[in-house]
Amino acid sequence: MIIDCAAYVDGGRIDIGHDADAVRRWETDAVGSNGGANDAFVWLGLRDPDEHELAEMVEALGFDDVSPSEILKPHRRPVLSIDGNDVQLVLRTAQYDDQDEEVDLGEMSLLVNPTSVVSIRHGKASELAPVRHALEGDAERLRMGPMAVLTAVIERVVRDYGPALDGFENDVLEVELDVFSEIQDQPVERIYRLMRELRQTLVAFDSLQDPLNRLVRAISKKLPAELEADLSETVDELDRAVTRAQSLSDLLDAALTASLTQIGVQQNDDMRKISAWAAIAAVPTLIAGIYGMNFEHMPELETQFGYPIVLGVMAVSGVVLYRVFKRSGWL
Repeated sequence: MIIDCAAYVDGGRIDIGHDADAVRRWETDAVGSNGGANDAFVWLGLRDPDEHELAEMVEALGFDDVSPSEILKPHRRPVLSIDGNDVQLVLRTAQYDDQDEEVDLGEMSLLVNPTSVVSIRHGKASELAPVRHALEGDAERLRMGPMAVLTAVIERVVRDYGPALDGFENDVLEVELDVFSEIQDQPVERIYRLMRELRQTLVAFDSLQDPLNRLVRAISKKLPAELEADLSETVDELDRAVTRAQSLSDLLDAALTASLTQIGVQQNDDMRKISAWAAIAAVPTLIAGIYGMNFEHMPELETQFGYPIVLGVMAVSGVVLYRVFKRSGWL
């Protein structure tokens, strides 16, 4: 589905229509309509397009070597392809669902040549409307051409990693508090679930570092100083996101170890309590078992207070053992 399509000439927007024929007409008449401006380009925004729609649009914009089926195929990792002045970049986007404690990993595909930019969002990818709006308010930046859009989109995707990590951090801190709280049930299942989601996120973040560094090396000499600085800052921000994700992963590992240790301590406490109560119950059980043998000659059988005396011995032995175990910390 086409979200937006416009041409930009001398930093200003020109609406050209939202279909392939309109794009072809613009491409054909571009020299006459824009007065020969070298900074004129088209930015097409798509969301979950079908193969036929994508094929029509990339053909109209002059991306002859692009395979729509390859672009629409799900990618587990970021992808970078540079062929002359054409750049194809696939980014993994991340949004954190705090309610389900899951990360939604989407895709952002970018096709860039000297006169066109195609941004394709798959799944819950980063919103680009704010990026387009911000660029349209900065004519000087738009005059820098398609690379200004490429840099802004990459910056938006990487910046959105921060809120996703904020969601993880809040839940990791909650888990850490639960581990050392007085609750009996340790959050082991929750920790494992967060670890799985965070590892997937870390792979998406970490695997972007190499393509992004290669992109910087490949196009930095062609970029204006402002765009080169922005792209370098984005690389640094990605490095910080990866480091932060690794720190959260280490915290979860430590929380899991502590939780399992707490479970072991609780089990030992439970076993000591069970053993102590079993020992307390053993004495009256033993006495009752002996008197239950019904021998004729046993202590206190002929005594009037024999029964209360035996019950008293049972009670006293239980109280003594209880105090002993209480002082030793078993109860």
